[in-house]
Amino acid sequence: MSAETTGRDPDPLRQAAEVMREVRERCVWSRAMTHRELVPYLVEESWELIDAVERGDRAELREELGDLLWQVLFHAAIAAQDPEDPFDIDDVARTLSEKMTRRHPHVFGDAVARTPEEVLVHWNAAKAAEKRSRRSVLDGIPRGMPALALAQKVLGRAAKAEAVARPSSAADPSSATPTSTPASEAELGEMLLALVETARTRGWDAERALRERVRFLEDQVRATESPATD
Repeated sequence: MSAETTGRDPDPLRQAAEVMREVRERCVWSRAMTHRELVPYLVEESWELIDAVERGDRAELREELGDLLWQVLFHAAIAAQDPEDPFDIDDVARTLSEKMTRRHPHVFGDAVARTPEEVLVHWNAAKAAEKRSRRSVLDGIPRGMPALALAQKVLGRAAKAEAVARPSSAADPSSATPTSTPASEAELGEMLLALVETARTRGWDAERALRERVRFLEDQVRATESPATD
């Protein structure tokens, strides 16, 4: 039954998927794109969404969420045309629903979770059951993550496995202060890793911390460039 006969607007998500299907079939540029060629756009849209979140711009947040959704729809449209292993956005959504149901047994099952920490226990247990083939705590970490975020992820995973080889200065974060002067690039890397470990143990986000300081620096530079007003 069509939207016209029911008197209701069409499902917006279904409509977006249909727009993507037509774009994929009828736009010469979109038709030529592959998963790999889309990666730079996915990365860019993800960072634009993060920027909107951190700036608290609601209008931009709404738009950037849509742009990121478009990337998901685009990859699903490409996948649907794969001759050997096709799947579409419905398959993606179905897989997601099944996974999230498994990982929230306190919502969809008999498990109990009264605190965020207890929720994570259920989540990690379900995830471990799904990823039995993994041989290392580091398996599954995307290597394309920004360096600070990657360092924090690796340190966190290693700490959970009680296998972390702490950087020499991590035990004493004061030895890795910005006033220190590294003697080599390797020593600089050691100092940065120590600072990331400090951020991790204190519950801070090293990547966000640096982004926000860079944003503050940009504001200062722009203010300096602005002509003085009476």
